[in-house]
Amino acid sequence: MFFLYNILLVLASQLVKVLALFSPKIKLFVNGRKSVFETLAAKINHKDQTIWFHAASLGEYEQGLPVMERIKQEFPNHKIVLTFFSPSGYEVRKNNPIADVTVYLPLDTQLNAQEFLKWVHPDLVFFIKYEYWPNYLNELKKSNIKTYLISGIFREKQAFFKWYGGFYRNALKTFDYFFVQNESSKKLLQSLGYQNVKISGDTRFDRVVSILERNNSLDFIAQFKNNTTTIVIGSSWPKDENLLVNFINQANADVKFIIAPHNIKTEQISNLQSQITKSTVLFSEKENRNLTEFQVFIIDTIGILTKIYSYADIAYVGGGFGNPGVHNILEPATFGIPIVVGPNYSHFAEATALVNMEGCISISNQSELNDALQNLISNEDIRHEKGHICETFVQMNIGATDVILRHICNNSN
Repeated sequence: MFFLYNILLVLASQLVKVLALFSPKIKLFVNGRKSVFETLAAKINHKDQTIWFHAASLGEYEQGLPVMERIKQEFPNHKIVLTFFSPSGYEVRKNNPIADVTVYLPLDTQLNAQEFLKWVHPDLVFFIKYEYWPNYLNELKKSNIKTYLISGIFREKQAFFKWYGGFYRNALKTFDYFFVQNESSKKLLQSLGYQNVKISGDTRFDRVVSILERNNSLDFIAQFKNNTTTIVIGSSWPKDENLLVNFINQANADVKFIIAPHNIKTEQISNLQSQITKSTVLFSEKENRNLTEFQVFIIDTIGILTKIYSYADIAYVGGGFGNPGVHNILEPATFGIPIVVGPNYSHFAEATALVNMEGCISISNQSELNDALQNLISNEDIRHEKGHICETFVQMNIGATDVILRHICNNSN
């Protein structure tokens, strides 16, 4: 099976080179891997002690960040090596402050795995949430390098738990320990005979709670809000915006809206702005404007949505009309804000839990959106009650990083 896997991988590596001619994202994927070994050779010498973290993309990076920060504290003499599989992770966080070396993960060939480990020679390895690369894992096992899965989540539909999944089940043997998010993941691993598993919870809760310790102030948002009830619309897609624009256009003047679209391409921003009949200002045009005069603020930049949520009275989190579903709801939740989302949220445990707890409201159409938002606007008690549910939910689920670090520090020798 390894032979067939490696043959298919070689074919795939040639295919992506062709596709890179037509796709900017795939071009980044291919070109970004060309200088990985040169970068490692320049930044790591044979005397360095290293710890390797692998994240598939941006979400996994954010998920692993609390553990990376604590590992850096506990092992100050080690260099942190961070790898990404996806351009959407690497290109955004290639200049992150936590890792000493950040590179793409070379494709999972046996030669790449051997070469990568030769240069990195890690003492500890952490895979975040998922991604199981058989050649890398096989080489780690051969070298007796301690390897951990953190914030892992397993589902019955995964190949590990199917009759044909023996190849991937073998890959799991590499891990010294599994830190999983929930009881069902633990039981699934135990059904395969693994007892080296512990429910740690989701490190994303530790990540979002740390946001509260930072300075989240934005003077221009405070000026725009001007002590007015404000709805923050985060990571919206056109299907979200079609409903939201209708609500905004008929909303009372005593409610303000901040929209941070998922896609900030000029054409899409212009199209969104053209549909709104209320007074609207863009982030890129805010200078020398009296922001208190506007009712809608469109954020045509990235990187400040988290801070903007701290000014919200109500949050709408987009993505719930697409696949796989709603974007990150934990950031507004940690600020104690009631949340509204679209119908596709069941793929995310935290969204499912908060909908069931009634801190988050799921809507499927214009009428349901109008009712949900109007009820939250007009009833301050309900708004505060649902916000409190969200805040309490986050606070009750922190601590995964502590569970992981206690185990690592007690078993690092």
